[in-house]
Amino acid sequence: MSGFSNGRLTTPLIRTTNGHRTASWEEALDCVASRLKQQIERHGPRAFGMFSCSKTTNELNYVAQKFVRAVVGCNNIDSCNRT
Repeated sequence: MSGFSNGRLTTPLIRTTNGHRTASWEEALDCVASRLKQQIERHGPRAFGMFSCSKTTNELNYVAQKFVRAVVGCNNIDSCNRT
């Protein structure tokens, strides 16, 4: 399968009924966005959840929580800051 070099993924892959196929970054991101939207429409925004890393920067955690709250429409995010 193309998209691999020395055992590492080098291009995005999209799952199909016949396995995986390589895709451009634009196509892969469009696929993720449309499938995320489809699941939110089907199950509601509260079906979504995100874990964020407590060891990352405050800025990245802020962007993650902003995405979950503003784009997805729920508060289901945990940055595991208790550890």
